[in-house]
Amino acid sequence: MRQSRVLWLLDRLEREPRADAVIGALRTGMRSLPLGRGRDVLHGRWLGHPVHPLMVQVPIGSWLSAAVLDARPGRSREAGLLVGVGLAAAAPAALAGAVDWAELHRQQQRVGLVHALANTAAVGLYAASLTCRIKGRWRLGRAYGFLGLTAVGLGGMLGGHLAYRQACGANHAEEVPHVVTEGWHRVGAVDEFPAGRPVRRSVDDVPVLVVREIGGTIHALAERCSHLAGPLSEGTIADGCVQCPWHGSVFRLSDGWNVRGPATAPQPAFDTRIVDGHVEVRLRHQDGGERAPGEGGTDRIRAGQK
Repeated sequence: MRQSRVLWLLDRLEREPRADAVIGALRTGMRSLPLGRGRDVLHGRWLGHPVHPLMVQVPIGSWLSAAVLDARPGRSREAGLLVGVGLAAAAPAALAGAVDWAELHRQQQRVGLVHALANTAAVGLYAASLTCRIKGRWRLGRAYGFLGLTAVGLGGMLGGHLAYRQACGANHAEEVPHVVTEGWHRVGAVDEFPAGRPVRRSVDDVPVLVVREIGGTIHALAERCSHLAGPLSEGTIADGCVQCPWHGSVFRLSDGWNVRGPATAPQPAFDTRIVDGHVEVRLRHQDGGERAPGEGGTDRIRAGQK
């Protein structure tokens, strides 16, 4: 079966490098914004997944509702109010999307740039629509509104491609609990793990990051970053955390919690123990159930060292 024309165009867009210089400049500008902790808020770390898809529901819903009212005689004034609500909500939604976009792969950024341009065109058309409505030019205002909705539809299609085809915003460590088998897995002798240095091992073909602290405590996390599968074993270890070398997400070694974004999901964590001078790991349960005394990873490490 031949590839559809739409998918062919989207795949070509992913490979098109001519806008890369612009993308690089915009990426640098977004990263330099003094957002502080607000950057993690916009990423959606507090929510557990990107907040941008949630925020865009307001402008899209408002504009779609405005189009429905515009299709009915005598409801143009109410439709204009909805157009204004959508315009007010578009700015924070765009900022959240831009913050996420600055931390993506280049192929994703190429599609994301066109996604942003389509939505920018939609905002311009709806601004023109609202201006016409204020001046009493209702028919022209409705025309601009329907054109704006068309641009929103194009932007939404590209957003869907980003989310579902390119896995932008997805948890790239989600499959680990479904792939790693239960029980303990030997990953190497203690001497193979220099203190304070990240080491990559594999369990059931799943990469695992193993870090032995100077005091002897051993931590293990899924090695591929939940943000975009960056190699944590090539990252920096500091203050009980590991920082991804690709986009700077920081995870706590003790439990995999994402301390700082752009990752919005934690890393799957492993219990560890030492048996006969070898390190063994076991995927830590994520169901929130209580453990029996001595089930924690630290207790098992100490037991193995005795």
